[in-house]
Amino acid sequence: MLERILPTAKTFIKEVVNAEDILVDATCGNGHDSSFLARLAPDGHVYSFDVQADAINNAKEKYSEPNISFIHDGHENISKYISSPVKAGIFNLGYLPGGDKSITTAYDTTITAVNELFNLLTPGGRIVIVVYHGHDSGKVERDMLIETLSAWPQDQAQVLQYQYINQKNSAPFLLVIEKLK
Repeated sequence: MLERILPTAKTFIKEVVNAEDILVDATCGNGHDSSFLARLAPDGHVYSFDVQADAINNAKEKYSEPNISFIHDGHENISKYISSPVKAGIFNLGYLPGGDKSITTAYDTTITAVNELFNLLTPGGRIVIVVYHGHDSGKVERDMLIETLSAWPQDQAQVLQYQYINQKNSAPFLLVIEKLK
């Protein structure tokens, strides 16, 4: 049976991560991905970003792995906090589940974050982006990301779109970037 989107996102990350790697959760949300990454790299470190203080505080309460730094700042500021090589990062675009749906990720900050993270990524490292596009700003973000990433030089990165095409209600899909050089 084919894996659903979120388990597949985790599989794409598991395939490249070692215990001592530096990882990024670019959209902390409720902290589930941060905890997953921390368990994947118990001897490494996870940097987890969110613009919403409630998200950071809730994640800190739920997850106490000592190798997570929760950062209350936008993911577009990744390079202010990280200078070490990064092996993988994950984005869950859209809005905070159970939160204020008027606060969403946006293309301009997301593509800045993707570029900053890509610059920190080690060869063979991956960025996995879960695209939720069932709301107006999500549709804009989706279209702009696909347009931008489709033009990335193929000698520097492979960019994959993983999507079920017979699903209703704007089902989420993945964009996976693997750094070549």
